Amino acid sequence: MGKRRNAPAGEAMSELELVAQQAIAAAGGDAVIALLNVLVRNAELERELALSRAAVSNGFSRGWHKARP
Repeated sequence: MGKRRNAPAGEAMSELELVAQQAIAAAGGDAVIALLNVLVRNAELERELALSRAAVSNGFSRGWHKARP
């Protein structure tokens, strides 16, 4: 990652770049605030995933996550 990728032919910008621009606009143009918002939401999603892994058996998830020893 790290470097900007060109959009597919015929598109002005990639979908991810468009979403990034929208996140920055929602943060009033402040890229640091936008990044912090994304990191906070990511932490929330990781917490939800950890809770779901604890609540769902390996058999029910059909091996989607590894069983804990």
